Amino acid sequence: MNERIVEILREEERWTGRFIIFPRRMVAMPEDTSKKQALEKIRERLENCRCCPLCEEATNIVFGEGNPDAEVMFIGEAPGAMEDKTGRPFVGPAGRLLTDIIEKGMGLKREDVYIANIAKCRPPGNRAPFPEEIRQCIGFLEEQIDVIRPKVIIALGKIAAQTLLDTDASITALRGNFHEYRGIKVMPTFHPSYLLHNQAKKRDVWEDIKKVMQYLDIPLPK
Repeated sequence: MNERIVEILREEERWTGRFIIFPRRMVAMPEDTSKKQALEKIRERLENCRCCPLCEEATNIVFGEGNPDAEVMFIGEAPGAMEDKTGRPFVGPAGRLLTDIIEKGMGLKREDVYIANIAKCRPPGNRAPFPEEIRQCIGFLEEQIDVIRPKVIIALGKIAAQTLLDTDASITALRGNFHEYRGIKVMPTFHPSYLLHNQAKKRDVWEDIKKVMQYLDIPLPK
């Protein structure tokens, strides 16, 4: 009964705005439900979300993609123009750099990991999502993490790191060390889009990635 009441309030919230704080939705999967099916159910609910104004201008929601059993999950801040157009995360210039980090650096395939964002719709002008927009959207990402349960989350950039770790610390202060998000190791590092304009920081990101690889016993390239 209590769960039904919460569901009714969530439905009303889509039209009236958020005036109360809901408990985080917990994902309880029946034994015969696969992770892929559980993620698809989250996606279906996201497609009906009207909790913040971002959906009004977005062409597509950008749910996320990758291996539901991934050991590594990359989380950015929000979709950009190419992501909004295609409905896929990290497919523009920053996405190509991220793919290089995964495939050339870590020796994995892009489809081996899972990639998602804090916000699921593109903010206008590629601005960072506002705190209220993050608050309205973060529940979907929390559910994705609950389903996938990666061993390591790599938080790409300030917004992702600060949101997951509930801190105001700078990405410079956070990167390079493991933190924890509900029992999952988190390695903050610079966002690929930042690296496009700050080539010298690629070395710092590689050091962060190597720490993740060592933690997961992924062989370093020779």
